[in-house]
Amino acid sequence: VFTFVSNRKHLLSILLSLEYIVLRLFFLLFIYLNIYNYENFFRIIFLTFRVCEGALGLSILVSIIRTHGNDYFQRFNI
Repeated sequence: VFTFVSNRKHLLSILLSLEYIVLRLFFLLFIYLNIYNYENFFRIIFLTFRVCEGALGLSILVSIIRTHGNDYFQRFNI
């Protein structure tokens, strides 16, 4: 979380820190669902959305590198 707030130079580091946050959220969801004996259906849906989010982030990163030549986040006009 600290990396996401302090180091905003490269888009790849931002995406990796977001993936870490989502991984921590998955572990919390896993523990919560095991404590209350819920089904695995919620975990499968969460993992499906996580894979889609990761693929979308990777495709955006590749397209930005192809168009701009680097992944410096400060140079983008967003």
